[in-house]
Amino acid sequence: MKNIDERGYASAAKLVSTDWVSQHLKDPKIRIVESNEDPLLYSSGHIPGAVQIDWTTDLNDQIIRDYLDKKGFEKLMSKNGISNDTTVVFYGDKNNWWACYAFWIFQLFNHTKAVIMDGGRLKWEKEGRPLVKDVPSYPSTSYTAPQRNDHDIRAFRDEVLNHVRQGMPLVDVRSPEEFSGQRLHMPDYPNEGALRGGHIPGAVNVPWAKAINADDGTFKTAGELKKIYEVDNHLRPEDEIIAYCRIGERSSHTWFVLTYLLGYKNVKNYDGSWTEWGNSVGVPIQK
Repeated sequence: MKNIDERGYASAAKLVSTDWVSQHLKDPKIRIVESNEDPLLYSSGHIPGAVQIDWTTDLNDQIIRDYLDKKGFEKLMSKNGISNDTTVVFYGDKNNWWACYAFWIFQLFNHTKAVIMDGGRLKWEKEGRPLVKDVPSYPSTSYTAPQRNDHDIRAFRDEVLNHVRQGMPLVDVRSPEEFSGQRLHMPDYPNEGALRGGHIPGAVNVPWAKAINADDGTFKTAGELKKIYEVDNHLRPEDEIIAYCRIGERSSHTWFVLTYLLGYKNVKNYDGSWTEWGNSVGVPIQK
């Protein structure tokens, strides 16, 4: 496997290696954040010094279907000892699904000092690196966030509907079975989540996992990614693209790939995704 800076990425600095993280475990300017689908993984063992940010309880509003607001984000940062100048290193299970999801939400608040650990938990564990169970405690910080910006990288249902009407490109990153309407949920999960199966009209199906190397969870090279997205599925860097999945976590992974690894300038994540679209009145679907 080539080093990160040898893979031809547009923004290679947005990825760090497990070696790099290992060398920065005690760096006061770094905060390592684990974000998983399975919240029990953190307590079973995590990278020394890492804090846990739970996507359900920490990043989502508990009353409405939306993310935390400016005040909530500031409180979350302060609690975890993250300042405006702290570089946040995200990693997690599922080949960094939820790490990319948390990273994406941090960008809604313009915390640009953020990177992904290439390979996530899988690579760290396969390399036999240390995992600890003690939960670190950091001094609270004074964090100032801007108002959440939902315009640049987040898409809502009506925007997606307009996108469809204009024949603009969408990327459905779910499994082929979900895309076809055969399933209403991910394979190996309970078959629930929407009243109707299928996909948004005009979307191409590029399952998120095509972007990673299955043996260690690392991202494929820029050349390999260009073949997947540009040669095989005819996307272009100048396109206005909306990515979606079921609730926005897998599509945040693809958003990261297109935005930072391939340098696309206008990619949005539709976090309402199929649980909203597949249940909405008056919107079209294809099977």
